[in-house]
Amino acid sequence: MGIKVAKFGGSSVADTIQLMKVRDIISSDPSRRYVVLSAPGKRYEQDTKMTDLLYLCHTHLVNHLPWDQLFQVVCDRFSAIAFTLGISQDILDLPKEYAKIREEMEKGAGADYIASRGEYLNSRLFAAYLGWDFIDAADVIRFDERGRFLAEPTNEVLSAELKKHKTAVIPGFYGADPSGKIVTFSRGGSDITGSIVARAAKAEVYENWTDVHGFLTTDPRIVKDPQPIKYISYQELRELSYMGASVLHEDAIFPVREAGIPINIRNTNDPEHPGTIILEKTPEGSMGVITGIAGSKDFIVIAMHKYMMTSERGFMKRILSILDTYDISFEHMPTGIDTLSLVVDSSQVGNKLQDVVDDIKRSLEPDTIDVYEDIALIATVGQGMTYRPGVAAKLFTALADKGINIRMIDQGSSEINIIIGVANKDFEEAIRAIYNAFI
Repeated sequence: MGIKVAKFGGSSVADTIQLMKVRDIISSDPSRRYVVLSAPGKRYEQDTKMTDLLYLCHTHLVNHLPWDQLFQVVCDRFSAIAFTLGISQDILDLPKEYAKIREEMEKGAGADYIASRGEYLNSRLFAAYLGWDFIDAADVIRFDERGRFLAEPTNEVLSAELKKHKTAVIPGFYGADPSGKIVTFSRGGSDITGSIVARAAKAEVYENWTDVHGFLTTDPRIVKDPQPIKYISYQELRELSYMGASVLHEDAIFPVREAGIPINIRNTNDPEHPGTIILEKTPEGSMGVITGIAGSKDFIVIAMHKYMMTSERGFMKRILSILDTYDISFEHMPTGIDTLSLVVDSSQVGNKLQDVVDDIKRSLEPDTIDVYEDIALIATVGQGMTYRPGVAAKLFTALADKGINIRMIDQGSSEINIIIGVANKDFEEAIRAIYNAFI
């Protein structure tokens, strides 16, 4: 029987009831030997996540504002969980842990240290509850002096440490540099820790437990009860995540992908549901025509026409140089023989749009240049598209039937996605039209 690594997100460990569910999930399968926990998330809509409370403590600290009462809220919440789970002070001395953290804060502890204490305390508490070993991520997750994650040294140290423990709880989100200073991943970084642990354990599967049934074919706020995705490839996941469909931290994919370990997204509140399995290649016969639909609003398209553009050396280089001058990255760049469109995020452009257009006119001298604002991008993604004729025709017909004008078309070289641009106002209707046509 192989090893399973199970990571539980903030909503899965928000309170006593959720932690009891996590215990039952772990107990139901002896192969779940290593568990990675996030800090407690929201218990209800108006609640505050533990990590946000801790960041607020740091903000008060650096601005010389009273922070003790805020930190007491953190302590009281963990103490309440320990009490209701029946964890005595003999098993876990929480007051001692709080005193140590207070001492570090009084010495001027940084944001990474303070924010990481949510994962640290939650994992210490849960390890005591289960009667499992605790492995501090600071001892096994390596960063360099500049705060960059060190994958290979971490894998070597962590692999050796895991072999010493039949079962263990490891806090997510953080590690340490050579001096022992705490360094955190970006927000949502517990997903990354889980993936790192799965690689080091040579796990059979990396289970990522959250509050949804894995990936859905599209946004449930736009399409009512969209179909769940049973299998999805890493490549499809990247395409959909890039366009805004996000259940899993993107950086969590790479350690397990490299090791050939599947990721299983599961729902803590419905543990019998199989969820979504992420693989390098989806099983034969499991592919539909499309896997999912995702998109985002508020893009700008700068469309230009210049006769003999393709024969003009350095044309593309000059465009990219102009964007670089204004610190703007492009999302897509569909081209024709004499035409080119730049698709950029409105939030990056801000009030620089006219300056960018003026520089393009001055440097490139296009015959015409047009700017289209308030554009939404929609990606239709699926490995099955490569093998099915007529997919694009079906998509365009579905939109035409709803009277939706397509402002831009771009297809990736891998042929597993078609990206279209429509007016912001047509965004939701376009997604519904595509969904109904294919799913």
